[in-house]
Amino acid sequence: MKMGNYSAVTEFLLVGLSQYPELQNFLFVLCLIMYKIILLGNSLLIIISILDPRLHTPMYFFLGNLSFLDICYTSSTIPQMLIIFMSEVKSISFLGCALQMVISLGLGCTECILLAVMAYDRYVAIRNPLRYPIIMNKVLYMHLAAWSWAIGCMNSLVQTVMTMVLPFCGNNVIDHLTCEILALLKLVCSDISMNVLILTVASVVLLVIPLLLIFVSYIFILSSILRINSAEGRKKAFSTCSAHLTVVILFYGSALFMYMKPKSKNTKVSDEIIGLSYAVITPMLNPIIYSLRNKEVKEAVKKILKRHLHLTKV
Repeated sequence: MKMGNYSAVTEFLLVGLSQYPELQNFLFVLCLIMYKIILLGNSLLIIISILDPRLHTPMYFFLGNLSFLDICYTSSTIPQMLIIFMSEVKSISFLGCALQMVISLGLGCTECILLAVMAYDRYVAIRNPLRYPIIMNKVLYMHLAAWSWAIGCMNSLVQTVMTMVLPFCGNNVIDHLTCEILALLKLVCSDISMNVLILTVASVVLLVIPLLLIFVSYIFILSSILRINSAEGRKKAFSTCSAHLTVVILFYGSALFMYMKPKSKNTKVSDEIIGLSYAVITPMLNPIIYSLRNKEVKEAVKKILKRHLHLTKV
C-alpha cells in the first residue's frame, strides 16, 4: 500500500454509541453516579485499611492495592468518556489516546494478576491457617503485589507502543467509547498479525491462566471449608470467598468476552456496553462487596466513627 496518499493522524474521534443520543445521556448520568461511588467507596476502603491496625494483613494490603488500582483505572477513562457523551466534538489527541490506552490496559492487566494473587492468599489462609503468617509474610505479599503491577504495566507498554507506531493512514474514527486496543487495531492499514499474536498470547497468560488458577484454588478452598467443624467458621470463610468469586466472575467474564471471542470488523453496541461492565461496574462493586459482606471492615468503620465523634465532642 502506498503511504504517500495519506496524512498522519494527530487526533482520534470517539464515536461509540453516537447514533444513540438518548442512550448516551442516560449513560452520562449513570457513569457519573458510578464514578462518584467508585472514588468514595475505594478511597474509604484504603483509608480504613490504613487507620485500623487490625486490618494490616496481606488480605487488606491486596484490597488496598485493588482499590487504588480501580481509582486510577476509572480515572483514566470515565472523565474523558463523560466529556465525549456531552460534547459535539468527540475528539482526543493522538498522545492522549496513547496515554489512555497504556494506563487503562496496564491497570486492567494488573487487576487480572492481582485477583489471582488474592485467590492464592485466601487459599493459604484457609488451607494452612496456622502457617499462614509464616507463608504469607510481608516480603512475599509485597513482592506478589509489586510483580502484579510490573507485569501488567510492561505488557501494556509493549502493546501500546506496537500499536501506536503502526500507520493509521488518515483513518481516525474509533467506533468505541475509549481508546481501547481492539478498536485501534481496526484502524491500522498495515499488517497487524504480530500485534494480534501478542494480544492473544497476553490474553491467555493474563486472563485464562489466572482464571484457571483461581478456580483450582477455590476447589481446594471449598473442600477445606466443608471440613471446618465450626458453623461460624464455615460461614465466615464462605462469605469472604464468595465476595472474591463475585468480583472474579464479573471482571473475567466481561474481559474474556471482549478479548477471547472471534473478532469482527464492526464494533457491536453489546461490545461497548459489556466493556463498561469491567471498566465501570466492577470497580464500583469491589468496595461494596468487600465492605458490606465483611464483618471486620464494618467493625473498623464503627470504631473510626466512634473515635471521630469522641474527638468532636472533646
